[in-house]
Order: sequence, then structure tokens, then C-alpha cells
Amino acid sequence: MPNFVSRLFVGVFAITLATMLAGCERHAKSESYYLVVVNTKLPYWQSAALGLEQAAAQFGVTAEMRGPDTFDPQAEVKEFRDVVARKPAGILVSVADPKLMAPEIDAAIQAGIPVITMDSDAPNSHRLLFIGTNNLQAGRLGGTRLVQKLNGKGNVIFFSMPGQPNLDERLKGYQDVFATHPGINVVEIFNIKGDSGTALDKATEYLGRTGAGKIDALVCLEASAGKDVAEAMKRANAKGKLLVAMDVDEETLNLVKAGVIDATIAQKPFTMAFYGLKQLDDLHHYPLKSLGTVYSVDSFSPLPTFVDTGATLVDNGNVDIFLKSRADAQAH
Repeated sequence: MPNFVSRLFVGVFAITLATMLAGCERHAKSESYYLVVVNTKLPYWQSAALGLEQAAAQFGVTAEMRGPDTFDPQAEVKEFRDVVARKPAGILVSVADPKLMAPEIDAAIQAGIPVITMDSDAPNSHRLLFIGTNNLQAGRLGGTRLVQKLNGKGNVIFFSMPGQPNLDERLKGYQDVFATHPGINVVEIFNIKGDSGTALDKATEYLGRTGAGKIDALVCLEASAGKDVAEAMKRANAKGKLLVAMDVDEETLNLVKAGVIDATIAQKPFTMAFYGLKQLDDLHHYPLKSLGTVYSVDSFSPLPTFVDTGATLVDNGNVDIFLKSRADAQAH
């Protein structure tokens, strides 16, 4: 009996070891993945890069974030083409201009490279799925906050980049809320064109308006403008003005805590990139029968069309939670 038990133990151990070794052999450093974005120096994208790096370390593969360090959709397209030429195992891309990027995504898919969009989508391309914020809901969160704080009446300015899908969806979310509050008047949607410095100058102009044309609230639909608009408010000593921002870099959170920014909408770029690489890894090791299939209209699709990573309104009541989670992430 003891010999039988010993042989059984050795057999089970051998099978377990073989399984573990097979799992280790699944990945290799030569297996490369890329995340292509614009404005790589933004804190938002640094959070995404951290998620990408952690997923890559977990799997033992190579991953890199690439793209221009300014808002330059043409440069993003060039970076995407360069990445495709490397024949990677998969690509994540945040789309600055869907008209420019959609043909490039389709070409990559045709070349057998899985492509997933994250943060900003190209819904008319053949990308396999989109991972990111429900931007319509994010806009509704901000719109509801603004209506409550203004008691349903006031002049509002938006800072955005019209034509970028995620920002347009956020704007629509605000407009959906405003549709039932006719006292809210959208004065202008100012295009910052990727330069948040223009938001500071324009906000200064808006804050100087008086009388019937005075501005009651300013809304930033992308990450970088919030801090510059907040600076304009501090310089103008603009009391009684409402500022709703986007995203949760440390400076924005501190401005919420100080009361300069009333609220901001938190996204999860870390999660988008972390989960996105996991999805690409799965697609690489367990390939679909065809990358060219339009899975969004397939009732038996192995893929979702959209993975919502969540959005949260951050104000003075919960900002400390977000500051702590940021500090904890940086400590690791």
C-alpha cells in the first residue's frame, strides 16, 4: 500500500508539474503587445501604461505604450502603422480621429493582428471590441451634478475637442440631462485642439463676462483642461462659479479637495489597459476562426462588443478615497 501511495503521489506531482510548465511555456518575452495613444505624457496615459506593464509582467510578455506626446492624430496613425509593421501579437489603440484610424485598424485585422480599441472607439472599423468608459453615462453624471448645483438655471461653457468620439459622447450625456432643464443654456463648446493652455486663456475671457451674459458653469470634457480652467478661476478669484472636470490625476483631485473644482468624473485607464492586454493575450493564444467577422452583430459571438470599466463622480465627499488609492498605487 505505501508503494502504491508513493507512486500515486509521484504521478499526481508529475501531472501538476507538467501543467505548470505548459502554462509557463505559453508566454515568452518575444510575444509583444502595444498600446497606441496620443498625448502620452498626460497622467491619464501614465496610469494606462502602468496597467499595461503590470499585465505584461504577470504574463511574462513584452508590452509598450507608443504615440506622440501631443494631440496629433496624424502622428498617431503613423505610430500605429509602425507598430503593425512589427507584426505584434496584438494592439490596443485609443482613437483620436476615427476617420483616419478606421482604415488602419481594418488593415491590421486583415493582416491577422488582433486590434482592440480602448478609451476612444472607432465603431465603424473592424476592431474586435471596445474597452472603456460608458461616456454617455459619464456625461449624464456630470450633467446631473451641474443641474443640481445650479438649481436648473445658468449659462454653461464646454471645453472639448469636437470629433473625438469619447468626448462627443460625454457632451451628448450632458445634453441629455439638459434637455429636461430648459433653464440651462449652453453658450459655447470651445475646441481646445489638444492644447489645454487655450482653455486657460478662454476661461479667463468667459469669467470676465457680466450681466445677462455671465458664465455660471464651466465643464471640461477631457483631462488636461480642468487644471488650466481651475487656474483661471483662482486668478480671477471667481467665487460662485461651478467647474466640473474630467479624470483623477493628483492635481485635479487636490483641486477638488480645495474646492476649486466642484467635481470630476473618474475613469479607469489602468483597468482598460490591464484588461485589454489580457484580452489580446487570449486572442493570440486562442485565435478566433476569423478576425474579419463582424462580431458586434453575431448573437453567438465569443466576444462582447463593449466592456464598460466604470465611471464615478468625485467630489469633496469621496475625494480622499481616490487620493489614497492613487498614493497606494504609486507606493507599489
